[in-house]
Amino acid sequence: MEQSIRAPRRLRGTVVVPGDKSISHRAALLNAVASGPAVVENFLQADDCLATLECLRALGVPWSLEGDGAGRLRIEGVGRGGLRESEDVLDARNSGTTMRLLAGVLAGQPFLSILSGDASLRSRPMDRIVEPLRAMGAQVWGRAGDSFPPIAIRGGDLRGVRYRLPVASAQVKSALLLAGLQAEGETAIEEPVATRDHTERMLQAMGACLEREGDAIRLSPLDSELEPMSLRVPGDISAAAFWMVAAVLHPDAEIRLPDVGVNPTRSGIIDVLRAMGADLEIGEEREQGGEPVADIVVRSSRLSPATVGGDVLPRLIDEVPALAVAAALTPGRTIVRGAGELRVKESDRIASTAGELRRLGARVEELSDGLAIEGVEQLGGGRCQSHGDHRLAMALAVVGLVAGGETIVEGAEAASVSYPSFWEDLRILASHG
Repeated sequence: MEQSIRAPRRLRGTVVVPGDKSISHRAALLNAVASGPAVVENFLQADDCLATLECLRALGVPWSLEGDGAGRLRIEGVGRGGLRESEDVLDARNSGTTMRLLAGVLAGQPFLSILSGDASLRSRPMDRIVEPLRAMGAQVWGRAGDSFPPIAIRGGDLRGVRYRLPVASAQVKSALLLAGLQAEGETAIEEPVATRDHTERMLQAMGACLEREGDAIRLSPLDSELEPMSLRVPGDISAAAFWMVAAVLHPDAEIRLPDVGVNPTRSGIIDVLRAMGADLEIGEEREQGGEPVADIVVRSSRLSPATVGGDVLPRLIDEVPALAVAAALTPGRTIVRGAGELRVKESDRIASTAGELRRLGARVEELSDGLAIEGVEQLGGGRCQSHGDHRLAMALAVVGLVAGGETIVEGAEAASVSYPSFWEDLRILASHG
């Protein structure tokens, strides 16, 4: 599928972004192994999160979804010992979060599980979870020297470990915490840089004994089942980022984004855009489901270049394609470093972002772990390709909202992985101009 976008005269309106993808995954997985029913409002009904739900159903977890888009998930937790062996391969589709977090759950289960996915997911590294799960006592195998999916897990008696992550990764951290729930003895995970903490927040709210001590997260063995947790999922800041960038770049824009999650481990895009000079307001800050939430208003702005790296990168890793679009139209040289993890996403996100933006007239140099972008006055539009990557599809759409000519995004359906209503929201927003 392809989508055609032209820059509207004005870009004004309110966009209600979908529920946070990371929190939706975790709300399903943790409530599945809690004991009792829970209701999750604003659950993201996108491909990745639906993959998690289908895997849970195959493992014997009852659930139902009501509504379209912003759905209501009703899920009946079966407890840590209530999962059953799947009769078939567990299909994570395109979702690395599903595969890695579910592997942590299955590492403690006394049966065989095989996890696979689509061609893209089968090319993504899984050795980063294989090694520590083996150290905890699980039997884990994978393709190509235990490095890639499909992966097979025969779980069993686990023991807690102290493990330092070689690369900052919220998915690996969460997998080990989910395994640690089923382990004998304490599990301690050291992070080189703090990553998104949705798993930790949710575990604490559900009764787990978890605390952060310096750069380590310590999880004690459970003395009872997790308590089910009903919640409303905040709006996804990664989805909101595309509208933030569209607003600051468009010459006549004001976009309001209500009920967006502003967890400090995820809000790096706000900090960087503000540092670049964005007219961005945060209001009505509150807490929702154990997570900070706010209303965001973003307006046309004159940006300055920035150097982005270090501790902020894990807080905006998913927003790098959107940030690259902002930098492409910001006078001066913007550097993004420390983003090597993007080489092994749905696409090689560094290479594909650089290549597609160059196709549209940007001056982008591909670095080993990031991008160097020299801003130009205007991008010209043209035909471009998502490479099957949802973040890149939406970033290219933002280019179309500010480019001088027509922009055609091939593979536009990729946006449905995290934002099923993206193209409809774009159409409504642009029509107000």
